[in-house]
Amino acid sequence: MTRTTAASTNEPKQPDFHAWHVTSKGDKGFWTKVGAAWPHRDGKGLSLQLDVMPIN
Repeated sequence: MTRTTAASTNEPKQPDFHAWHVTSKGDKGFWTKVGAAWPHRDGKGLSLQLDVMPIN
């Protein structure tokens, strides 16, 4: 049986990290997902994709 990876099947790889923006209103915090990150193959950094930019 052959093992397949996302790279060998050209399917998008799921992100290893998610980026969040947290807004506090009183005692509550509102979490909004703003992007995701994938580690570089050499392990020396991350590729970051931001779908939105927090303005505050």
